[in-house]
Amino acid sequence: MQTVVQTRPIDAVLLDMDGTILNSIKAAERIWQAWAERHGVDVATFLPTIHGVRAVETIRRVGLAGIDPEVEAAAITRAEIDDVEGIEAIAGVHDFLAGLPVQRWAIVTSAPRPLALRRIEAAGLQVPPLLIAAEDVETGKPAPDCFLLAAERLGTQAHRCLVIEDSMAGITAAERAGAAVLVVTTTHHTPMTVRHPAILDYRDLALNRLADGAISICHARETAPLSARLSCVLQAAGPARP
Repeated sequence: MQTVVQTRPIDAVLLDMDGTILNSIKAAERIWQAWAERHGVDVATFLPTIHGVRAVETIRRVGLAGIDPEVEAAAITRAEIDDVEGIEAIAGVHDFLAGLPVQRWAIVTSAPRPLALRRIEAAGLQVPPLLIAAEDVETGKPAPDCFLLAAERLGTQAHRCLVIEDSMAGITAAERAGAAVLVVTTTHHTPMTVRHPAILDYRDLALNRLADGAISICHARETAPLSARLSCVLQAAGPARP
């Protein structure tokens, strides 16, 4: 029996930043490695834990005595704002974002707003119509708060959104929010086992305008099995208020 791809109607696209629309791994790991070495933290085991969550939560998880996580996180942010060498856009993302209607997409990141804007600029990307940053929510990813807030600000609900993510924390947050999920794997060092459609980069996606003005978002090539293909339709009309 042939598997049928289910098309999901959506009102908005919510994108993570680091690892999803831009690659900041080299810059981030330079800063965090220096911090770990100063504090006697094992670099090899620590660095994989920094992605997808807020800096203050990363530091709290380490559980070092005699430090203020808020003060340390602020210092990390200042260092990351100063060091943007090597930050670059994920392939194909410029065209993908340009194809989305204004006010129908947002960037939802665990980075503080000044750092997010600095990295977006460094990658040569456009400032999003809506940016939800670390300071906009009380609890960061993997809690769903950031995606729920982004959906609300765009006049819809999270279950009517496509979330594009790269980290397990972000994927979990999107799942908890009830959103459709697409995983970007460009920066993955090892394969991530997830039950969601995945792309290497945005050249793997196709945006097609339909007769009614809606936009189909799907895999550009039929290399993935049917069960792993993305099929969403961004509705032509603005989202109905929940």
